[in-house]
Amino acid sequence: MCSARASGGMFSNGVAYARRGEGSKTLLALPGGPGNVVPSGFMLTMMLRHLRPLIEADYAALYVTRRQGMPRGHSVADMADDYASLITDQFDGKVDLVVGDSFGVMIGIYLAANHPDLFDHIALVGVACEASETSKQQNCQFALRLSEGNPRRAMTESIRADFPDWSFPAADLILDGAAALFGGIMGRWGFGNTHPHFSSDVMVEAEAGVAFDAREVLSSVSVPVLLIAGDQDADFPQPLVDKTARLIPDCELKIYQGKNHTQTFFDVQTGRDILAFTRKRATKPHRDT
Repeated sequence: MCSARASGGMFSNGVAYARRGEGSKTLLALPGGPGNVVPSGFMLTMMLRHLRPLIEADYAALYVTRRQGMPRGHSVADMADDYASLITDQFDGKVDLVVGDSFGVMIGIYLAANHPDLFDHIALVGVACEASETSKQQNCQFALRLSEGNPRRAMTESIRADFPDWSFPAADLILDGAAALFGGIMGRWGFGNTHPHFSSDVMVEAEAGVAFDAREVLSSVSVPVLLIAGDQDADFPQPLVDKTARLIPDCELKIYQGKNHTQTFFDVQTGRDILAFTRKRATKPHRDT
């Protein structure tokens, strides 16, 4: 069993983690990607910001990366199996809550479909059954920059891509300057703890994201799911989100008006909605181990 007081470290299967909160209930946060590291400082605080209401409500949140050293061709479903093994081996076969963000949601879908007995509740934030072609291309470019050892450029290009419609005078100059400044800071905080497998792992994640299409498994999800998305999400447009919700037998869908991809999973309202979902849904009995 994982130490309840640990603030961070590495599990035996190569999954790095950071822990926030001292609650009695366990929350596994499956982060977005590509980017197989635990961020530090302000970036980690921001990545867990939306979970603050849950941490304040007796959850210990563990930000858990994909395992290090994934082989080429390792799929999203394979990554879900990795997390299933982690829960079985390190958490006595059960956690209270799984929250997936972006790429972590892709994995969460397969975790819900193939390993429903390993958690009590699951919430999926900012994703659909497949990504837009633009999102796939941007993630591959992002992963390529990271694999080249250039997180500043990766973050700068990512920030710039979030504001494609800026058209007022000097918009490009202002945005490029701001993106370069914040890209450098976020690149250092977000990807300053790389490891020997990092360059390969981010490309494995990007390739898995391109191949991801969960439509065939959604109907087999046997647990209640909370799905949260923004109506301005260009990576996972609302028609795809609506389709995903329809294909999951028991899915509660919340659409945040005026929110894009990033804004949705940085919004503290997300944590409040997840907490409300866990409280109104009956808890499943603990699986015998």
